[in-house]
Amino acid sequence: MRMRSALVDWIVHRRGLRRWARAARRAPEMPLDELRRERSKARKLLFSLHEMTAVAENRLALPMIGSNAFPKPHGTDWAWRPALWNLPLAYPGMSAAPTKSKLGDELTLFHDCARSELTLRQVRNTREADLAPYGLRMDVFAFDGSFLSVVLDLPHGAVDGLKKRHLLRMTTIVELEKPLEIFARLNIKHGPNTEQIVRELPLHEDEIIVEFDLAYSALNEKRIERAWVDLIFENPEMSQVILRDLTFSRRPRAEF
Repeated sequence: MRMRSALVDWIVHRRGLRRWARAARRAPEMPLDELRRERSKARKLLFSLHEMTAVAENRLALPMIGSNAFPKPHGTDWAWRPALWNLPLAYPGMSAAPTKSKLGDELTLFHDCARSELTLRQVRNTREADLAPYGLRMDVFAFDGSFLSVVLDLPHGAVDGLKKRHLLRMTTIVELEKPLEIFARLNIKHGPNTEQIVRELPLHEDEIIVEFDLAYSALNEKRIERAWVDLIFENPEMSQVILRDLTFSRRPRAEF
């Protein structure tokens, strides 16, 4: 039955190809009334074909959607790639984004521009070197503010069982249109206080790794509530930044 259905589909497909090939040959001399009807049918068919092609190319492109594969240090007890780099968003982008705009459930934009000329968009990764299915592109045009950052809320797993002996690693791949400085600030709320650790991203490297060593913090392990990371962009005017990947992992430091 399945072979018969496949044969019928093939026959119908071949007939459809021949039908539109004939219409294309006749189009230069076709009566105008008939030409209008054929054009209307062709446009409807093209819409469905373009939609099918776009979905197929998105699903078949590498890396596969939903892939959570990335290297993790030995001894890792928690690892995470945010959904924005992992799964397609219902609303993949925004322009003239005001402060506190959210892209997905985990990422929030902050700035103090009087007039926003910033865009954020989720983009599909297709390079062989990319492990993340998606990336984040930020375009900044005129910038009249004093600060620009994106804030990523870490899930509960990041702080569940967190100790001062832990190292928290952030790994990213960044493409820059022009040189600028990017800082990562880890924030951990414990009771009424918030511990903050700042690291500058080594943007000269292909894979950028920064580590937050909690051993030198004043963290109260018994009162940890939540954590988040700020990515702070210095002098971002007239620039484009693409974060091709962003992952986090946690491991206890080696005991001596």
